[in-house]
Amino acid sequence: MKKAEKKQGEAAFEEYYIQQFGERWPSLRESLFTESVYAEVKFEKAEKPYFMDIASVFAAYALPLPENGSVLDMCAAPGGKTLILASRISQECHLTANERSRERYQRLNRVLEVSLSEDKKALVETSCFDGATMCNFGREKYDSILLDAPCSSERHVIQDQKYLSLWTKARVKTIYMTQWSLLSSASLLVKPEGHILYSTCSLTREENDEVIKKALRKYDNLEIEKTDIADIRSKISECFPDVQMIPDVEETEYGYHILPDRQNGAGPIYFCLILKKC
Repeated sequence: MKKAEKKQGEAAFEEYYIQQFGERWPSLRESLFTESVYAEVKFEKAEKPYFMDIASVFAAYALPLPENGSVLDMCAAPGGKTLILASRISQECHLTANERSRERYQRLNRVLEVSLSEDKKALVETSCFDGATMCNFGREKYDSILLDAPCSSERHVIQDQKYLSLWTKARVKTIYMTQWSLLSSASLLVKPEGHILYSTCSLTREENDEVIKKALRKYDNLEIEKTDIADIRSKISECFPDVQMIPDVEETEYGYHILPDRQNGAGPIYFCLILKKC
């Protein structure tokens, strides 16, 4: 008997996401081809503005920041969320923007160089390490950590026939393991009473709530902290008055999803706020 062939490509992709979303999938699928809702991030006297999905702005605002202390953007490239964090930190804070890929690290530095103001540049440094191993060089170093983890990024996959033809369910599992190793490292790097904001641009539960579930089982000093969604929407409206539509969220088991079929193209973004107890 021949070994069963591995399901691959568009048919396998469609089957998987129909199982995830049922009757909602056709409209959600169609929305992935629409243009995102963009916000313009502009620092005074910076060379260039930076444009990013308003849902990503939302996630970056969901991380509480210390009045003074250290903040880590663990997987920072291409740099949009780093810019949001830089706009929010005080002069008494220090922000490290880390990226493991050398090529993406160079892109991150270019974005920060042309998009940050000079006073903010003094508060930000970049590094090029695998976030999953950063915990080996020190523990409980950061007051707040943004982990915008690598993910399936279905919006990009579905728009590229090359990547879509290569898609398999095993890819989701591989990415899940990468995400888990990063979140595990972040859990060791954050200080007691500090926060981790875990986010992805993935649709699937396996890369979102399931990663959080594993962390809660592994580390008994972690707990989910409720996010004040109304407060975030108010702050974004104040900081980005030109954005016509501030998205709302759908609650999941542990976090929140912003999905483009119900938010006029914004997203997808998943985020979940984690507190490390003493």
